[in-house]
Amino acid sequence: MTSKLFRISARYGAVGGILAFIMLIVMYYMGRHPFLVAPYLDFRILLFGVFIYFTLREFRDYDQEGVLYFWQAMLGGLAVVMLMTTITSVLLLIFGTWDNGFVTTYITEMTAYVKAFPKEDIERIGKEVYARNLEALPTTNMWKLAVTYFMQGLMIGFFVNIIISVILRRQPKT
Repeated sequence: MTSKLFRISARYGAVGGILAFIMLIVMYYMGRHPFLVAPYLDFRILLFGVFIYFTLREFRDYDQEGVLYFWQAMLGGLAVVMLMTTITSVLLLIFGTWDNGFVTTYITEMTAYVKAFPKEDIERIGKEVYARNLEALPTTNMWKLAVTYFMQGLMIGFFVNIIISVILRRQPKT
C-alpha cells in the first residue's frame, strides 16, 4: 500500500520539480528574478497544491477504493514536497553554477531593494540587523540560494500539504 503511494508521489513529485525549475528559469529570463518575488505570490503554493492534490486523489480513488486516512495523505504529500523541492534545488544549483549572472543579478537587485527601505522599516527591524544583512549580500553564493530555496519550499509545502490532506481524507464507512 505505501509503496504504491510512494510510486505515485515520486511520479508527480519529479514532474512537479522539473516544472518548477522551468518556471524559475522562465521568470529569470523574462527579467524578474525568482528570488525577489514576495512569499505570498510564490508560484510554489499553487504548484504544490496541484501536484499534492492529484497524487492523493489518484491514490485514494484508484488504489484505496475511496478511502484515504490523514496519515496516508500527509505521507504522500510529504513525499511529493520533498522530491519536488530537492529536484528543483539541485537543478537550480547546477543552473546557477553554470550561469554566473544568476547570483550577480540577485545580489544587485536585492541590494537596491534593501537600500530603498524607508527609515521606519529600518528602525523597526533594527539598524544592526539591517546593516548586517546589507553587508552579507555580496558574499551570497549559489549554494546559499539553493539551500534557502529548499528550506522555503519545505515550509510552503508543509502547510499546503496539511490543507490538501484534510480536504481529501476519507474514512471508511462502517
